[in-house]
Amino acid sequence: MLERELKMGAGPGFRLPDLGGVADGVQAIGRPARDLATTYLDTPDLRLARWGCSLRYRQGDGWTVKVPVATEGHVLTRAEHTFPGDGRRPPGQALDLVRGYLRGAPLQPVANLRTRRAGVTLVGAAGEPLAEVVDDEVSVFDGRRVAARFREVEVEVTEDMPAPVLAAVVARLRGAGAGEPDPTSKVVRALGPRALDPPDVVVDGLGPEPSAADVIRHALAASVVRLLRHDAGIRTGEDPEDVHQARVATRRLRSDLRTFRPFVERAWADGVREELRWLGGELGAVRDTEVLMGRIRGRATEVRERGAPVVERLALRLAEERERHRARLLSAIREDRYSALLDSMVAAARDPALLDDAAGPATALPPLVLPTWRHLRTAVRDAGDEPADEALHLVRIRAKRTRYAADAVAPVAGRPARTYAQAAARLQDVLGEHQDAVVAEGWVRTAAAGTSPRVAFVAGQLVELEREAARRARAGWREAWAPLSKKRVRAWMQP
Repeated sequence: MLERELKMGAGPGFRLPDLGGVADGVQAIGRPARDLATTYLDTPDLRLARWGCSLRYRQGDGWTVKVPVATEGHVLTRAEHTFPGDGRRPPGQALDLVRGYLRGAPLQPVANLRTRRAGVTLVGAAGEPLAEVVDDEVSVFDGRRVAARFREVEVEVTEDMPAPVLAAVVARLRGAGAGEPDPTSKVVRALGPRALDPPDVVVDGLGPEPSAADVIRHALAASVVRLLRHDAGIRTGEDPEDVHQARVATRRLRSDLRTFRPFVERAWADGVREELRWLGGELGAVRDTEVLMGRIRGRATEVRERGAPVVERLALRLAEERERHRARLLSAIREDRYSALLDSMVAAARDPALLDDAAGPATALPPLVLPTWRHLRTAVRDAGDEPADEALHLVRIRAKRTRYAADAVAPVAGRPARTYAQAAARLQDVLGEHQDAVVAEGWVRTAAAGTSPRVAFVAGQLVELEREAARRARAGWREAWAPLSKKRVRAWMQP
């Protein structure tokens, strides 16, 4: 489930106010008080807490993993996963969700909490649940000794909770003596300052005169953080965007290591890029199948003669293929090879293998984008007036590479690089639509071979729809290329 909660501190004299009628139609239903015994596990260096994650066992509730998703104002959103089990050891499924952060580091109990919880459930006029508001009195134990105590008010909101009602609840709690909203979790409060240290990888801001090394570390760190943040989502499979974002991260890392080649140790970079190619291939097999499945399924409303059920059967065939690729991906990211790759990327984000020239000013980096533009221009010229599908696919690949290169140096090149990257992204999108249409047409032809006349009839419609999509992309790609061909657009790359 997705947990959305707002936390507030409270003093010893705090009493939960009556929240009934805090807004029109809102009722407060009392909850019986509970005593909770909770043990949190983490690495000796508190790796999970520093990433905003937690792994806990609560008597009577089993195991829970929380992974941060986003923070909207004062509301902290986390993906919460629960698993049955006793307190002897975490279930394998729970460990799997934090494996990307652990990377083989040992786990140990780091905090034992006893909580006295009282609270109310807020419901709307139609009886729909809006929020759980709880008053937690927490004791932190060191063995049998109470090492610390604190009090906390939590407002866990549902998707039905209107923002004005939440604001009214917070105002009433503040009026009763609760503190300002504070997203600090219980385990972090219990562990103290060490849990507030930065995680393994931090995307540091760049100063006014960064070195080339600063920009390179900045680019690598951004992609490594992206990869780690989507690791748990890959494993649950709940959102296809997690696989997509992880694939983008691997592609950007490979691209950045290629772009910055004059400033990094060649053997080291080539070895890392090869491992990233392996991971990208596993991610890509899942992602490409998901995209194709979504594209085919989306055509259901465009076919005639009640062809939608046939389209859905074709999409289900792709769903089975995706699950095969997904099983292979999950097997891959449970290998030591994947953990070793993550370890190497974390190390690269903090201390990449750079040559001495990287200590110089970052102004030396923008010219590194020029070769990628030249490769793109060559691909465009070679495509000719009536380009083959393969030629347009190559132009797309070149556009993506020059876009990533421009993004990587944008922190020093500024707005001109960002504008150029946006233009390259538009060309990439147009040709991406062309490539998707070509792939979809080919797949449909193969899938429909030797089938019934009805399937063949619907497949013919799908083929024509994809051909038309490819024709539209062909008609627009030169226009998308035009801005990138202008000398003034790439003037910032000149040495």
